[in-house]
Amino acid sequence: MATSLDKESIREAYEDVRSDLTETEWSVFKFDGPQIIVAARGVDFEQFKNQFKDNERAFGYIRIQMGDEMSKRKKFLFLTWIGPEVGVLQRAKMSTDKAIIKDVLNNFAVELQAGQDTDLDIDIFRDALNRAGGANYGTGVRDL
Repeated sequence: MATSLDKESIREAYEDVRSDLTETEWSVFKFDGPQIIVAARGVDFEQFKNQFKDNERAFGYIRIQMGDEMSKRKKFLFLTWIGPEVGVLQRAKMSTDKAIIKDVLNNFAVELQAGQDTDLDIDIFRDALNRAGGANYGTGVRDL
């Protein structure tokens, strides 16, 4: 059966994460049969981590504040989750399913894939965003 999207609610969740007018920092998208739906939204990274189960496939979209005291900016990360208990056929299907959701979630600095709890680490996410960001000027304070 072909995968479909609840496009309107996914776009709304995506815009909610991107908006400076809301506190929402992340959205998680899961499968309800053959349809990808919005499963959760929130503000706390621990809650984000808890959305991903060993027997599930899912996608995450998260806003992370980067920078230092000289320059603060928001960066966005797209996550593909394939839990360790997901079967071979469902794993194989993820590449085409990911292409479908990326038609809506199309603005992000970094794309990561995760498959175990240890991959869901804010420091890993920040490091990937730092590496993708180019110039990294530090704190603006020099040791002489």
